[in-house]
Amino acid sequence: MSIYDTLNKEQKEAVLHTEGPLLLLAGAGSGKTRVLTHRVAYLIDEMGVNPWNILAITFTNKAAQEMRERVDQIAGFGADQVWVATFHATCMRILRRHIDRLGYDTNFTIYDTDDQKSVIKQVCKRLNIDTKMYKERTLLSEISSAKDELVDVREFEVKSVGDYKKSVIAKVYREYQETLKKSNALDFDDIIVKTVELFKSCPEVLYNYQERFKYIMVDEYQDTNTAQFELIRLLADGYRNLCVVGDDDQSIYKFRGANIRNILDYEKVYPDAKVIKLEQNYRSTQNILDAANAVIRNNRGRKEKALWTEKGAGSRVHFRQFDNAYEEAEYIADDIADKVKNDGIAYADCAVLYRTNAQSRLLEERMVVEGIPYHVVGGVNFYARQEIRDILAYLKTIDNGRDEVALRRIINVPKRSIGAASLEKVADYAQMKDITLFDALCEADQIKGLGRAEPKIRGFVNLIEVLRSGLSSYTLPDLIKSLLERIDYAEYLRDQDEESAEDRLGNVDELITKAAAYEETHDEPSLSEFLEEIMLVADIDNVENGDNRVLLMTLH
Repeated sequence: MSIYDTLNKEQKEAVLHTEGPLLLLAGAGSGKTRVLTHRVAYLIDEMGVNPWNILAITFTNKAAQEMRERVDQIAGFGADQVWVATFHATCMRILRRHIDRLGYDTNFTIYDTDDQKSVIKQVCKRLNIDTKMYKERTLLSEISSAKDELVDVREFEVKSVGDYKKSVIAKVYREYQETLKKSNALDFDDIIVKTVELFKSCPEVLYNYQERFKYIMVDEYQDTNTAQFELIRLLADGYRNLCVVGDDDQSIYKFRGANIRNILDYEKVYPDAKVIKLEQNYRSTQNILDAANAVIRNNRGRKEKALWTEKGAGSRVHFRQFDNAYEEAEYIADDIADKVKNDGIAYADCAVLYRTNAQSRLLEERMVVEGIPYHVVGGVNFYARQEIRDILAYLKTIDNGRDEVALRRIINVPKRSIGAASLEKVADYAQMKDITLFDALCEADQIKGLGRAEPKIRGFVNLIEVLRSGLSSYTLPDLIKSLLERIDYAEYLRDQDEESAEDRLGNVDELITKAAAYEETHDEPSLSEFLEEIMLVADIDNVENGDNRVLLMTLH
């Protein structure tokens, strides 16, 4: 029996429909990953498509890894050449090769939320903007929303004419982008936006990727924003073999810029699109599906579908109401403890979903009281810890001397007696000469008024240049160890807090382990790529399979 005969009627139809636009409306638990992996296998084994001509895009590294493993199992030889990646990882691979055409160096840095906040603070200070009136978070949100809609600085400025508040934001947007460019840095929105810009400004680059990706599949299409839609449209314009999989009823990322019209209007963009509904659910019982269908039916602007299952009615859905959050947390913890003790389930079989991160506090307290191991998804990320951010800032500075945010973070870590006033003199000199802050530090002997800070600055610059010169001979773990030794970071942490120092040094050791694991799994390891991998890790990707803990996470 063929592997395709194990699929249901709609799944098989989706696998066999390989040419032209295809919209798969896949309800929850309807086997969409199975369809995608079998579709890849069919293209390779039955249609004779070269694996490297297939692109599959997902939203998380975990989903990409799962799809990669399943494709390898089903398709066999050559399947490892199928490009399976997230939107951001896909664009990063393209930009690392071609971003020099947009005026950036290919060893650019990615700025996370904290880095962005640092840049916005500098921008507001330079532009004399009152951050009580214009909140930094609001400014970043406005800029991000503009990028999601592919509104560049110039267009934003035109649209803001006559609106004083918008014109202030436009000034911030321009200065923010210019600061990033000078630092050879991109924020997360830029990763998509700059790829679209690259394709539109360099037709030959776009053509090469259109020829490379003759068959494109996109998962979780309901969560794409306008920029991601345009990226996919451009890539698919070559052969129009675009299969998108999504469910408008599962769209929850509007606050992140997701545009539900991308899936609702798919047939307007591609009038010849084939539409297939996957409504048979393999995960839940009918009672759960009936409850879900009854709720979802009230949504406006949706494509009609109803999930069903062969699993039978199953247990009825239980609903409980509590007088306060404490009673709710107590009940949840007691119920999990009882199920583990009496029903033989594992902690890892349980998850608690809530609306906001703030709701986790009482739940965590009750988990501790009951002795229940748990993991908060979206809590303090390993890479957000102070000691990890310090070391990463050093590595970023070694890799990309133009990264001003990283440089400012570490210039006095450990303390070097380079005061804020001295640093601002260097920054003023950099602005006057239109050079980077690091280049200005290299010319400290030319800057008046630095006094005793000048030899300290020279020592810092020498440290970075010595470590940078060792990049070709050091392994990444050895680079980090050499850095730690040269700055005596362990002593610095002990001086800060003796009690927490060992735990924090343990985190640094974990980073070294991560660097070693990275080198073992990459044929041509590089510092730039290592930093890139770290920046693209989502919270949910940090959850280890086989980790027997209750998951606590927001619905988003």
